[in-house]
Amino acid sequence: MIKAKEDTFHLIKLIAAVNGIAAVLHIVFWTIVFVKAPLEQSEKIVTYGLGIADLLWSVPLLLIGSIALNRQRFIGLLAAQMANALYWYSFTFILFREFNTYFRPGTLLFLPFVLFSIWSSWYLWKVRSVFKP
Repeated sequence: MIKAKEDTFHLIKLIAAVNGIAAVLHIVFWTIVFVKAPLEQSEKIVTYGLGIADLLWSVPLLLIGSIALNRQRFIGLLAAQMANALYWYSFTFILFREFNTYFRPGTLLFLPFVLFSIWSSWYLWKVRSVFKP
């Protein structure tokens, strides 16, 4: 029983760490895109829209989730689950946008986080009772 609790604690810490890394990567990636990426005008509108949405929603949710998951607070569970849902939503759009063309570096960079979010959503829901209000 103690081993199971320790494993749960370590996996929650892992999810918190991955969310923190994802938040930093989002900030760095979008900064580079906004400053350096040469885009066609039509691409620029869509790309900048995705970037602004990520910076307004995903990054804060990932940061709140990362910090509060480490403290086993319910708000961390909620923020992490919301960030996961945003990953699925935006990645669905991105995959369909790129399906007939090519996969851009951002798609390849964030694909592991999307896959991780599928597992982490299931796991966090499974252990939701350990989070304090």
